[in-house]
Amino acid sequence: MKASLLTPPVTHRLPATMSVAIQADADETGGESGDRRESMVREVPVPTPGRGEVLIRVHAFGLSRVGLLGEPGRDSESPRVPGVEAVGVVVACPDRELWVGAQVAVLLDDNQGGAYAEYLCVPAAQAISFVSGLSWAVLATVPGMLLTAYGSLTVGLDARDGQTLLIRGGWSAEGLATAVLACRQGMTVLATTRNPADTAALRAAGVRHVLADGDSVAGAVRDIVPGGVHAALELSGAATLRDTLHATRIHGVVCCAGMLPDQARLPGFTPVDDLPRGVRLTGYRARSTDLPPVVLQEFLDAIASGAITAQPDRVFLLDEIAEAREYLQSGRAASRAVVIV
Repeated sequence: MKASLLTPPVTHRLPATMSVAIQADADETGGESGDRRESMVREVPVPTPGRGEVLIRVHAFGLSRVGLLGEPGRDSESPRVPGVEAVGVVVACPDRELWVGAQVAVLLDDNQGGAYAEYLCVPAAQAISFVSGLSWAVLATVPGMLLTAYGSLTVGLDARDGQTLLIRGGWSAEGLATAVLACRQGMTVLATTRNPADTAALRAAGVRHVLADGDSVAGAVRDIVPGGVHAALELSGAATLRDTLHATRIHGVVCCAGMLPDQARLPGFTPVDDLPRGVRLTGYRARSTDLPPVVLQEFLDAIASGAITAQPDRVFLLDEIAEAREYLQSGRAASRAVVIV
């Protein structure tokens, strides 16, 4: 939903500096918790948007386990500001591609970073406008997970109506979002979880068959779908990839789109030996332009109507960024944590 370019501008007085969370080195995160917060939050100048750019007042951003693997900043000589997703409001747009005051979600590519900040300057094409009365905390849970889910289904798997889909790591925020989209597309979804308490959430997302995750689920999958599934999304990582491949039928597709921090590599993997006959393996690395605005708006509307549930695991403030990262790294987070700015 876009406003007319004749919409009266909303004035916003910009400060000279802003707070940002930096990606601290390992030796910077030692010491007392107060010292860690001080080392990870700094003041830098507020950027000025140029032609084709938009300046956004960030109201919240999402944290994820993937972010713990490292997200490079824009400039090695400046503080390394990580983060690839945020939600906020447009405060300046020289070319008026977006109107001042518009709500936007920002999705950045991995080589950009910069979202863990009070203000964010990006190309206008990377800001997706939406209209929603949801809280900023809820809104911040959506862009990254929805991009991974939608991109995996469309780019990574080329999923089709009537197919069967296995989601390995279905308990994750990305897994639940994928289940919702796949079921709405007319797919039959199987999903794994290590925690039986996740079953209700998976059923609510439309998952037909909930499987207990472990070293091997291929046999259980083939008991349900003789011959194997048409498509499988691997979100757990390298440790379960071989088994996921064996749960997939000839000419089926497995897309690896996520990983736990300690399962990023698969030692000794050889395609000729480890790829089952006729099974195709792809990868999906999120690209900011892969998420259509209409998909984001429909997903937010579904949350607002109660058709989809989306709540952050924990909500932190910007000066609690060190605590937030420690929380995610501890493995206590069930899905998503967000930071309110």
